[in-house]
Amino acid sequence: MTAATPAALLSVSGLSVEFRTSERVVSAVRNVSFGVDRGETIAIVGESGSGKSVTALSLMRLVEHGGGRITSGKLFFARDSGSLDLAQASPSVMREICGAEIAMIFQEPMTSLNPVFTVGEQIAESIRLHQGKDFSAASREALRMLQQVRIPEAAQVLGRYPHQLSGGMRQRVMIAMALSCKPKLLIADEPTTALDVTIQAQILELVRLLQQEMRMAVVFITHDMGVVAEVAHRVIVMYRGEKVEEGDVEQIFHAPRHAYTQALLAAVPRLGSMQGSDTPAPFPLLTTSGDGAPAAPVRALSPPGEPLLRVRGLKTRFPIRSGILGRVRREVHAVEQVSFDLRAGETLALVGESGCGKSTTGRSLLRLVTIGAGSIELNGRDIAKLSPDEVRPLRREIQMIFQDPYASLDPRLTVGFSVAEPLYIHGIAKGAAEERVAWLLEHVGLSPDSAKRYPHEFSGGQRQRVAIARALALKPKIIVADEAVSALDVSIRAQIINLMLDLQAEFGLSYLFISHDMAVVERISHRVAVMYLGQIVEIGPRRAIFENPQHPYTRKLLAAVPVADPARRKRKTELSSEEIPSPIRAVGDEPQVSPLKQVAPGHYVATHPIVGA
Repeated sequence: MTAATPAALLSVSGLSVEFRTSERVVSAVRNVSFGVDRGETIAIVGESGSGKSVTALSLMRLVEHGGGRITSGKLFFARDSGSLDLAQASPSVMREICGAEIAMIFQEPMTSLNPVFTVGEQIAESIRLHQGKDFSAASREALRMLQQVRIPEAAQVLGRYPHQLSGGMRQRVMIAMALSCKPKLLIADEPTTALDVTIQAQILELVRLLQQEMRMAVVFITHDMGVVAEVAHRVIVMYRGEKVEEGDVEQIFHAPRHAYTQALLAAVPRLGSMQGSDTPAPFPLLTTSGDGAPAAPVRALSPPGEPLLRVRGLKTRFPIRSGILGRVRREVHAVEQVSFDLRAGETLALVGESGCGKSTTGRSLLRLVTIGAGSIELNGRDIAKLSPDEVRPLRREIQMIFQDPYASLDPRLTVGFSVAEPLYIHGIAKGAAEERVAWLLEHVGLSPDSAKRYPHEFSGGQRQRVAIARALALKPKIIVADEAVSALDVSIRAQIINLMLDLQAEFGLSYLFISHDMAVVERISHRVAVMYLGQIVEIGPRRAIFENPQHPYTRKLLAAVPVADPARRKRKTELSSEEIPSPIRAVGDEPQVSPLKQVAPGHYVATHPIVGA
């Protein structure tokens, strides 16, 4: 179906959008047509730059606030008073419609919610504006909406500010606000991309239940094909501003016709695809030519060697000061009694939800945070006991790649200088450093001429390649990759993972790969450690963790991963509103640390369940 039927709630025909700058005109969307019926979920999928978000923003005319312009097309929306072309509607009419008849959930609720007002005030404001209710009636309705989105202790949450809520709770508040006026159409723009798999599963189920209750149409924007398989009735695939394929979700997944759709599905990491294999394997690469997307050849990985890094009893806590005197009455127990080995040439994945302590563990290894107790032995020396001056030379051995390369690269410096900076700090001569930079850029798939350019001139994937080159500058033995690919599209993610495997095979690197993406972890790791509330609850060979998980929390994590197959769509009857318990404790209130018991060679599991896991 290329356009909607006359009875459709929304009928988009020939939509084109462009952005005009002082230098050029960018055609973001070209001649896109589709329709959405009442009660239907349509997913618009594609990678960054495909035009999917611009299409969604155009439906509410929000592109005009970002320098965009609808150059052609009709956007017919079925109102109670009759059909209206949104593209021609006046600003006053659009103010009536937006929030009341058409609502939107954005990717990052923290930037969508006002930080100076409580969440109750923000939901009530929308109700007063569109429904004309008084303050007390609007407040009661706001409470009812928070209860409807399954927020526990909703009355208390009404009085809290956005920063006092977790990511999952903030997204529930955004959904409550969007649905408070019972819209006919909900536009969800990547609403779960930044969330952990368990919270993502809750949000998807919540939207599905509310859609059934309110007979609401949903336009779901995403690049996650697993999410598409979970929620969509129909799918539109976009590529470089154009619609290249449209069809029922089963047809798109099981009989895709366009080469780009085929390649997009082939590049999706699928949980269980590594069953029976003990070693990491490259991803298939996204290509729009040919019949398939074969995996790029990667050098054979050598078996992991002897332990290179030994971590024992690691504790990292953050003090919380309060009162006039700033006394420490409470602490964040970020890492509690964590122990593991990292072998030469091995990838150990550290997985868990936000707040479990995995990133703090990685930062502790480089002494980027203050360590409370424990030992970190590298090259026979305990990093935890060294002074800052003594730690600096050891940083040649262990480097870090961060999640957002744009934030970790100085925008004022060329990438060549950023890559060379560690060399200069460690006394490498300028001439030798420049030669090393050219060699490094080539090794990560960039031209040596790239050294003269600035970070903003690169794509997200290219910037991550620069960050990897910088991490390799000092020839380290260990790289800590903290969510290094979680913000990247599926094709770019595949390229970066394959690059990391290639570099590991060539240089014998050891990776501590920190992630919450279980499908990626299954592909890249030799061993996996699962963290919960600062503790490791299960650790073992990757195959054992994925094929025979023992701890309830590990099983919960794996069960929450969306499967890119609509035939395996999960049928859930209950919607959990659980959040990870707080790691904040009063000073002196020591948490119970669960000892690990060996259940198979190299496979250890916490001996008693941890609260909430």
